[in-house]
Amino acid sequence: MAIHTLTKPEVDKYWEQGYHLYKKPVFSADKMDRLRGIFEDHLAEKGDKLSDELDTPHFRDKRLLEFLLADEVLDIVEPLIGPNIMLWSSHFICKDPYVGRATPWHEDSAYWNGRFDKYDKIVTVWLAIDRSTKENGCMRVIPGTHNNGFSEYEDVDMKINTFHAQIKNIDEDKAVYFELEPGECSLHDSRIIHGAAANTSPYRRCGYTMRFISTDTKVIPEKNENWEIILARGVDLAGNKYVNV
Repeated sequence: MAIHTLTKPEVDKYWEQGYHLYKKPVFSADKMDRLRGIFEDHLAEKGDKLSDELDTPHFRDKRLLEFLLADEVLDIVEPLIGPNIMLWSSHFICKDPYVGRATPWHEDSAYWNGRFDKYDKIVTVWLAIDRSTKENGCMRVIPGTHNNGFSEYEDVDMKINTFHAQIKNIDEDKAVYFELEPGECSLHDSRIIHGAAANTSPYRRCGYTMRFISTDTKVIPEKNENWEIILARGVDLAGNKYVNV
């Protein structure tokens, strides 16, 4: 029996609202310490990159597969997208104190438009490395907005935002804030409208995102050149090509 999993009511609410807050430690303290150490290595090596630009670090550092392919994570994901799971991507998202840029309102699916044949079984696990609070710019979502995934966007200034565009006409009063302790995680549907305010606090806010997709989703090869996907659990159902691990 899986130690880390979701109950049926939790799964039902996820499909209704488009997200779930997993308010328990995902990994043991020792394992979290190892992940935190790997993140600090990447932070030290990033050079001129901003701290919020550490995308797909597992392409370069296979130590991260210990966490991305861990039963602790996959046992939480499986009730949401099924037993056949591919690892799509990961991303260290770090908002530095005082200067961490805002993440404008967006849908992940809109930025991946054309890369898959469907978007209904894509889930992101957002694992808190630091404490994530409203004060330091935690993630926020508009519940129940995961049934479309392709809203109307307008341009924004990338000097103060992590993306070049944001969704128009968002009612921020409806937002739910994902406040997490280190080691806890959130899960959200790729189509849900979400974002984060800038970090103007003295406290760093770092998380590690792990993105998984049901293997009945076709990854379009010509739109994903040199992209590495990994069969994390189960079997392929859509004829995708995976890298060996």
